[in-house]
Amino acid sequence: MGSEEAILFDLNSLPEGCISTILSLTSPIDACKSSVVSSTFRMASDSDVVWERFLPSDYKQILLRSVYSTHNFEFLTKKELYLRLRREPVMLDNGTKIFSLDKSTGKIQYMLGARELSIADGNNPLCWSWKLAPESRFSEVITLRSITNLKIRGKIKTSMLSPETTYAAYLIIKFEEWAYGLDSIPSELLLGENDGNSSTSNKGIAYLSHANDKKKQLMQQLFFANRMQMMRSKVVMEEDQGKGTRVLRDRNDGWMEIELGEFYISRDEKNDHDKEVKMSLMEVKGGQLKGVEDQTFTHQEWKVQLKNLLLEHHSQQVVDEALKELGPKICEASRRQMEEETEDQDEIRKS
Repeated sequence: MGSEEAILFDLNSLPEGCISTILSLTSPIDACKSSVVSSTFRMASDSDVVWERFLPSDYKQILLRSVYSTHNFEFLTKKELYLRLRREPVMLDNGTKIFSLDKSTGKIQYMLGARELSIADGNNPLCWSWKLAPESRFSEVITLRSITNLKIRGKIKTSMLSPETTYAAYLIIKFEEWAYGLDSIPSELLLGENDGNSSTSNKGIAYLSHANDKKKQLMQQLFFANRMQMMRSKVVMEEDQGKGTRVLRDRNDGWMEIELGEFYISRDEKNDHDKEVKMSLMEVKGGQLKGVEDQTFTHQEWKVQLKNLLLEHHSQQVVDEALKELGPKICEASRRQMEEETEDQDEIRKS
């Protein structure tokens, strides 16, 4: 006990500034724990010298991009600011990004809103619609209406993230009650630095599925049956090449997330303002319906064909309800798909 008391006495005899410098080389958790050692340590552990070191080196520039007034942060101590950024994410760049510090590590985190993503046909009102979403942190979200080739891309500069840190990128989504088709066709997940073709890039396969009712599940299977059969060999081949299948997981905020991949930020990459990490989710190409015998089906013709298939396994009531709910959407999706594929074929012939 005597030697321990001597060591404690020697530490307390150090100037407060010296103790603060030592604590700044530890971690936020260690700094907080040290405050119970003595009053000297408590004052040292609360000093701006300690918590300035734990904040991102460019935190002042980050806060200047906040949609809120910078006066909200001016009168906070560095410790108060650090704890606030862990507790309350900050909206940046006209509401298109959210910045925060990880609660356990203090590392930089970013969330990109839909406006920061590159979404194929994102400005086509027939494919997507922008709307306000009270349940989202962002002022608006984008909602899928109908599309035949899903492509979503995002990117972030490595200089915006914490150095010597392994990150994971996630796509966050929510399903509408009437959603269909997303779990029938696989999507390719790709994440890599710059062009996505570097040695650090990684790939995966995902099915965007959720707990739908049986009627909708059946409609999806019937509508995409041929396409799924044609896709099967391609998907199996890609999974054999190391593209693991990933699944959606529930979040505690009512949304769902799927991991796009992991990447590491070195200290050199933190200082490289031109380097980017790119991530994407794209429907696997190939195996699409090619014109369906060169004829366009009307809504009524689709209903007749689907109804005959459904009645083989289900009651008349279940069939009628399913067709009433999803028939028009499926018919329109098929029509648009065939039109796009016809245009693609025309372009190929011209070239």
